[in-house]
Amino acid sequence: MATTGAYGSWPSPIDAALAASRDGRPEYVEAVGDELWWTEPRPAEAGRRALVRRLPDGTTAELPAPWNVRSRVIEYGGRPWTGTERAGGGPLIVFVHFDDQRLYAYEPDGSGEPWPLTPVSGTGGGLRWVDPQLRPERGGSGEVWCVLEEFTGEGPTELRRLIAAVPLDGSAADDRSAVRELSDDRHRFVTGPELSPDGRRAAWIAWDHPRMPWDGTEVILADLGDDGTFHNTRTVLGGPEESVPQIQWTADGRLLFASDRNGWWNLYRADPDGDAVELCPREEEFAGPLWKIGLSWFRPLENGLVATLHGRGSTTLGILDPETGSLVDIAGPWTEWAGTLAVQGSRVIGIAASPRSAYEIVELDTSTGHTRIIGAPHEDAVDPAYYPEPVERTFAGPGGRGIHAQIYPPHSPDRTGPDDELPPYVIWAHGGPTGHAALVLDLEIAYFTSRGIGVAEVNYGGSTGYGRAYRNRLREQWGVVDVEDCAAVAGALAAEGTADPHRLAVRGGSAGGWTTAASLTGTDVYACGTIIYPILDLTGWGSGETHDFESQYLESIVGPLDEVPERYRERSPSTRTDRLTTPFLLLQGEDDPICPPVQCERFLAAVEGRGIPHAYLTYPGEGHGFRRADTMISALESELSLYAQTFGIDRPDVPRLELRK
Repeated sequence: MATTGAYGSWPSPIDAALAASRDGRPEYVEAVGDELWWTEPRPAEAGRRALVRRLPDGTTAELPAPWNVRSRVIEYGGRPWTGTERAGGGPLIVFVHFDDQRLYAYEPDGSGEPWPLTPVSGTGGGLRWVDPQLRPERGGSGEVWCVLEEFTGEGPTELRRLIAAVPLDGSAADDRSAVRELSDDRHRFVTGPELSPDGRRAAWIAWDHPRMPWDGTEVILADLGDDGTFHNTRTVLGGPEESVPQIQWTADGRLLFASDRNGWWNLYRADPDGDAVELCPREEEFAGPLWKIGLSWFRPLENGLVATLHGRGSTTLGILDPETGSLVDIAGPWTEWAGTLAVQGSRVIGIAASPRSAYEIVELDTSTGHTRIIGAPHEDAVDPAYYPEPVERTFAGPGGRGIHAQIYPPHSPDRTGPDDELPPYVIWAHGGPTGHAALVLDLEIAYFTSRGIGVAEVNYGGSTGYGRAYRNRLREQWGVVDVEDCAAVAGALAAEGTADPHRLAVRGGSAGGWTTAASLTGTDVYACGTIIYPILDLTGWGSGETHDFESQYLESIVGPLDEVPERYRERSPSTRTDRLTTPFLLLQGEDDPICPPVQCERFLAAVEGRGIPHAYLTYPGEGHGFRRADTMISALESELSLYAQTFGIDRPDVPRLELRK
């Protein structure tokens, strides 16, 4: 029988160390012959990404430390590795090592260590690589084709990007001139090339400032000469108001692609330079935002069918017949699939999670319809009775607009709250802002709900998964619509008696940190907030304080700086700290190139002397998004301490956060 205890005071076996150990998910699964490879997080190893190998007998091994397989192209990176089965047997792997951003080649069945393929540059951010594709047949020992990001100066926007070919014999390891440039740098952003089955054409996706890839992209097609150079380069699909986030060749030489030309990312097929045919028109998404280079939401199978993710977000794996438009969904408990699919003969491999399980590697055998877990299996480190039980809901916002959210009520198998008390709730604002909060098991959420604090994840206007019109709600409205939608959900939970109106908090990281700070300085809904590696000063961020990829993002979600400078000042939390009345916690990585510490420092200088209780914690070695276990433990325990102090909850099991005024 459950014992009655004040909300927020409940004991829980889900501590910060456990939550930190399970942070992150596998990524970039691909087949290499009969093997599967992917990357996995290692929070206890300074946050490195391990490259994991699964042999046909089911055993696994990994490329050990110090190797850290992660790219920094556009800072968010993308697919950092590729592989092929050598003619003589055994795999050849090419990957990006995070520490120096060089490409390395590796023969895991050989006796040697990985060897470098690319040089180091001392200019700006150096040379970076992403989205590789091996061409062993190209001259000598072969080449790897990928996106090259090359800094031409010291500033974050002084760079060029293009498609390049790197020889596998190591001749470019100390000689930049040995790298062949396949495309020019007319476009600011490009993805890696997709080669047609006959090897005569290459296609890739490109876009330019001020557009983001979910605003508008172009599909570029080039003919491939016998000498391995591109000719007759032309735009064949897409445009300024059409987002194409993925392309893929079919076996008969046609292009499969996702486009939102009808308001949703649906699937199409086209003859190169020809008309496109919609394959399965639905008010659902068959792709997502291209935050990383090389994501994949669909893959053609050898029998002509197409494995595809779809739904309100990537919620379902289905098999599409492109000739009839029929779509057969695969049964299973999973409610979210990561944007990485691979095929291996008749098998489809993806990465999926549910409210009861973390992300794991899932295999579908299309010949039988059977699914099984084949890698990174979820394991319950505690009794799953402590996991939250989320509910998907749609709330009414200003003007009656719908707001999507996931509500995680306080939940414990051995505690219940008093009848005369309502629980505190924390509103979670996701990053992006063109992002999406997935309905999956997150032990950071369980850390709070198992202690008696509810969580509400809000997919505010601007979020992906609900069509282009929903995304476009944030056009020139960032800091308005996101703030209003979060407040509307908080207010509705309080009004219906689900949450204590006097014990509401808001938290978020990156763009979610912006929404948190904008909420604390623009509404009176919340008693406190946790602001994590945030944007706080639009004018500074929009005029050189961030990386190239998002350096003109504000043009669409706020407006052109030179046309509406007052809007930038008025919406920035740093310029309206006089409206701040509640305690806050500010968490920041010291090495963050996207939301640098100067944003926090400017905000704190404006708060100084106002008597607002607050704490500012910085973490050396952390960039944008915390990856180290000790950082995540500190951040999570500090956040709980803030809520305990603000809401009047006794929590002697976590270090007391020192709040200064």
